[in-house]
Amino acid sequence: MSPGDLPDWAAWLVSALALAGAGISLVGAVGLIRLKTFYERVHAPTLGATLGMAMILAASIVYFSAADGRPVLRDLLIGLFLTVTTPITLILLGRAAAYRDRSDGNANAPPDP
Repeated sequence: MSPGDLPDWAAWLVSALALAGAGISLVGAVGLIRLKTFYERVHAPTLGATLGMAMILAASIVYFSAADGRPVLRDLLIGLFLTVTTPITLILLGRAAAYRDRSDGNANAPPDP
């Protein structure tokens, strides 16, 4: 099945999900630029990337399922991997930055747990 043969409902749904996912990812990128401290900046791209990725993967699942005429769920593995690794990266970056700030004696460092 070519993209022109995709049912209208699927084409609209894929377009809406892909555009919404791209928009949410863009909001996360803008948050990275606009927020002031590292600890504020690290959250916006993480949340934007996770939700944006989920919507884009949903668009991919709908597209390939409609094109093949059967459920295609292999993209869920990508989503699972990214959903697990993105928060872990956030935690590791935050802890490394907090350790650095505490070692440097920065007054804005988060308190030691």
